[in-house]
Amino acid sequence: MNELLTWPLAAVAVAVVLFLLWLGRRRQQKSRADARRREAERLTLARAEYATRAPRVPAESARQQADDQALREVEAAVSQRLGQQRAEEEQLEAERARVEHEEALRFEAQARRLAEQRAETQRREADEQAAREAAEAAEAERLAQERAEAERLAQEAAAREAEARRLADLKAQQEAEAERQAREQAAREAAELQRLEDERAAREAEALRLAAEQAEAERLAAARRRAEEQAAREAAEAAAAAAAALATRELRADETLVLVADDSKIVRVKISRLLTGQTYRVALAESGEQALELMAAELPHLLITDVEMPGIDGFELTRQVRAAAVTADLPVVMITSSDDKQAEAAAAGVTQLLGKPYSEEALIAAIERARLAVRVPA
Repeated sequence: MNELLTWPLAAVAVAVVLFLLWLGRRRQQKSRADARRREAERLTLARAEYATRAPRVPAESARQQADDQALREVEAAVSQRLGQQRAEEEQLEAERARVEHEEALRFEAQARRLAEQRAETQRREADEQAAREAAEAAEAERLAQERAEAERLAQEAAAREAEARRLADLKAQQEAEAERQAREQAAREAAELQRLEDERAAREAEALRLAAEQAEAERLAAARRRAEEQAAREAAEAAAAAAAALATRELRADETLVLVADDSKIVRVKISRLLTGQTYRVALAESGEQALELMAAELPHLLITDVEMPGIDGFELTRQVRAAAVTADLPVVMITSSDDKQAEAAAAGVTQLLGKPYSEEALIAAIERARLAVRVPA
């Protein structure tokens, strides 16, 4: 900044000096011109005085001749001096022109040198500014990359933490489900043992009754034969059922067809991605009417429906499913955001009611229960 101010100030100083030199020469020229003018006026006055005095003096007087001679000498001297002054003035004018030309050349060279120096200074400052801006841009980019990397690491850490929490919740739910299933299995086994005990007691009572009625053997023989034939038929049917049960297997996950009925495209896409990730087959319906059309084309193994839908809502869809013989036993999972739908859902025939927000594990568990209840030919 100081260098940029120094060169203009130097140029102004040179211009001021050149102006003062020119002003001094102008004053000298004016002084010489005034001197020549005064000398010419004096000579003119002398001639006028001589002319006015000449008629009064006799032409033949020696004094007149001397005055004429002196006047001529004065005129000659004045003319010579004027010629010398003119020669000196011409020489001074030529010298002045030469000096002014040299000074103009020097001034032009100095101005050109100042301009070159100023241009070089500006170029150097521009290069330094560009270098500083490039360095600042590189530093800003490096800081931005560091911030982006830090944010990415923070997001990855948060995702890992969320995944760990999800896995912990899933494990806890699986353990709770396993414990519940174990309790249900124990209850079923206890009920089965009680039933067998009751049947054994009934058979013992029947045997006592038959022993007491031995006297009526003839009357009961026919009945016994008929009972034996019926027992044989039942045994054959039981054997056939057992054989049929041995020839079946569980429904695989990739064979399980889940029908999702919801008027929200976001919900349909979310559930579809979740179920296809578990290898289930998925059919999507945006209304209750479309869900009935899809069930008529292919019977699903589970129906997941929303409560509020335009046209046929979730309750009406469930009632129509229960009313048809082919879908009367179809498991129905209903998703609702209200907590007061339990009674209405139970009256419509809903198998399980999930409140919003629901966990993905609960939905998968409901589908698994429906899948394990289905037997298909081996």
